[in-house]
This record gives sequence, structure tokens and C-alpha cells, in this order.
Amino acid sequence: MEYRLLGRSGLKVSTITMGTMTFGGVGWAKTVGDLGVKDAKKLVDMCVDAGVNLLDTADVYSQGASEEILGEIIGGPRKDGVLIATKARFPMGPGVNDVGSSRQHLIQACEASLKRMKTDVIDLYQLHEWDGQTPLEETMEALDTLVRQGKIRYIGCSNFSGWHIMKALGVSERDKRERFVSQQIHYTLEARDAENELVPISIDQGLGILVWSPIAGGLLSGKHRRNQATPEGTRQFAGWTEPPIRDENRLWNIVDTLVEIADGRGVSAAQVALAWLIGRKGVTSVIIGGRTKAQFQDNLASAELKLTDEERKRLDDVSLPPLMYPYWHQRNTASDRLSEADLSLIDPHLAK
Repeated sequence: MEYRLLGRSGLKVSTITMGTMTFGGVGWAKTVGDLGVKDAKKLVDMCVDAGVNLLDTADVYSQGASEEILGEIIGGPRKDGVLIATKARFPMGPGVNDVGSSRQHLIQACEASLKRMKTDVIDLYQLHEWDGQTPLEETMEALDTLVRQGKIRYIGCSNFSGWHIMKALGVSERDKRERFVSQQIHYTLEARDAENELVPISIDQGLGILVWSPIAGGLLSGKHRRNQATPEGTRQFAGWTEPPIRDENRLWNIVDTLVEIADGRGVSAAQVALAWLIGRKGVTSVIIGGRTKAQFQDNLASAELKLTDEERKRLDDVSLPPLMYPYWHQRNTASDRLSEADLSLIDPHLAK
């Protein structure tokens, strides 16, 4: 297992993070999984034994049940340097203040998460989604307070747009508050939208990238194929709608290439998709989830899979989206003055 610094912090995390959305099975999360303490512990132990040192959850996963189960497994003194990441922002009750990134909700949510997970400190506390109604000054001050109180160690965001992140970083710098060390984003071979703004921002501003749903909810696992029925027992069979697929033919072209490379290497398509992400510029760790030992064993193996340059080029080419404005204009007129962050998006489109 490889370990990478999380953004500008001195914290090192494994290139694979264990996701726990499958723990609990309450409400909408039941579609994803409904693991109890006994089965979840087996999977946590397997991941930790494989070198995974970051476990990611959220208060909204099964309305707190995921955190409670994680608390039963690793609460109290933690072994092997295991780190906990959780998130807050989404509704956790019927009250008008039981949602959002206000000081009221974040402090209340953090204390509730600490209690559910039976721990004194959360290693990475993340804003789960943007809140356009709470001033960022209030949000960043609340997070800074929680750090000073010793309840959280690092802060991050998730599902923010580029300008949201830059505004938050600006507020942190101006007011001398704690700044984000990471962002958790959706980024896959099929969905490369993050390369427009989020990946360049991470490279330029020193943010780590944690990738959620790195095989697109199973769509890139090799189980789903062109002109075949959706397999029973999968999220898609249960009606899961993330990520949205805007070009189905492009998706199947990507899957065909994944399967061809995987068959040639004697590995799964999921491993190839994960290995491609782990090797992308700016990516710190990919978050894997599942309901079975076999799923985790397969995904964990991607940490050791090194794709060749030719294999990477095939995957890059079949999945490369067109440049949006203003990036195509920058390619045409500013290619002599591009930074490393700019080139993370534009370089594949330059004539070699």
C-alpha cells in the first residue's frame, strides 16, 4: 500500500480509503447496503490488514447508523494508526436548523458524530455539500473552533464547485482560519468533469483529492455490458441514479476498453478503473465500498496494479471529453503560458 500526503498537511493516507455507506441500511442507504456490526467488522479488519488507514463515513449515511456501527468496531483506542473521516451538512432531523453549514448545525453535528463513533476526535471533518445560504465566514469560523477545541484535526469539503472552494480558501486566508486540506469528489473514467476546475484547483492550491464512487456505482466494474440486462443485486438494478449517464455509447466504449485491458492482465475491470484513478495527477486516495469480502479483495488489489503507458493512453483516449470554454481558447492562444495546473486539463488536447 502506498501512502500520500493529504494536501498541504503532514498527514499521510493510503491510496485506498474504505467507504462505509454500506453500513446500516436505513432509509435511502438500504439500496447501497445494510451491513451490521459483525459483517462490517470483517470488512474493516480486512482493509486495515491490507494497509488501509483511512475510513470514510458521514452522519447522513443511514441517518447515523453507519457512524454507530463504525464506533462499535473501532471506537475507543484505535489500532494501527487508523484515521476516521466523516461529513456533515445534510438533514439529520426535522428542525429548520438540523441541516446546513451554520455554526449551530456544524457544532451540533460534530458532537453527535463523536458520540456515535465513540471517539474524542475526528481526523478529517468534511462539509458534505455546498450551503449557499450560510456565510462562509460563519462556516469556516465554526470549523476553526472545532479544530481549536481538539474535536477535529483537519477539514475538507465535498461536492463544491471551483468558485466555492476558492471563496472558502480566500476566507480562511483573510481571517486566518483553518483551511481545507482536501476535497472529496466524484471522478471516474466515465465522469471526468472534475478535470475542468476541481483537479486544477487541487494541484494549484495544495488540496488532496479523495474520490467517491470511483467505479461509478459499479458501472465500470465489468458487470455491466453493452446490450445486456442490468444484473440483479446491483445499485442500478435497484434504481440508483448516480452518476447520470449522458452518453451511453461512450460509457460502453469505455467499459469495452476496460474489459480488454483487464482480460489481458488477468485482473478485473474494476481494478483497472481504480488503478487509472490512483495514477491521475492530483488524486490522493480512492474510496472503495462494497457489501462482500470478494468485492473488497478485488478492489484492494488495485493498489498494486501498475498500468503501462500504452494502457493509460488507451483509457485516456477512449474517455477524453471535449474541452469546454474557456479551455479550448486557452489551448489555441495560451499554450506557451500554461501552468502545471492548467496542463492537467489541456495537455492531452495539445498537438504533440
